[in-house]
Amino acid sequence: MTGAGRIEARLRELGIALPEPAAPLANYVPYTMDNGLVVVSGQIPLREGRIAYTGKLGAGVSVEDGQAAARLCFVNVLAQLHAACGGDLDRVRRVMRLGGFIAAPPEFTEHARVMNGASDLAVEVFGDAGRHARSTIGVPSLPGNAAVEVEGLFAIS
Repeated sequence: MTGAGRIEARLRELGIALPEPAAPLANYVPYTMDNGLVVVSGQIPLREGRIAYTGKLGAGVSVEDGQAAARLCFVNVLAQLHAACGGDLDRVRRVMRLGGFIAAPPEFTEHARVMNGASDLAVEVFGDAGRHARSTIGVPSLPGNAAVEVEGLFAIS
């Protein structure tokens, strides 16, 4: 099912085409839903089935590439959310929370700037409803050597 609402129009304006939702890599589901909330499992920066940004921030991956990776992760979060909403992203009432995991060595401290790639896109897509609570955590590694992973919690109608 494909919605033709305001959020899909906004994605077109931004030049974003949602990919097919990625299949889980292990024993989990891509999202869960209950009582008007959707939790989307962590999404890595996949593009056309391949991890587009690998390595560690501050050790070969720039903050700008990290921001692009976080943005791509959020696009993949949106693909899962689109599926959860039956193809109608206009059902999203609010982005409640985003969680970001940034692969980096201990001396890296720009995690928040990296995660802004996802947060900024949430606001670009959903406007004020895209403003959210957030956690950003540095980690030593991520699946597939991905540079960034993003998860989300959304309120839907």
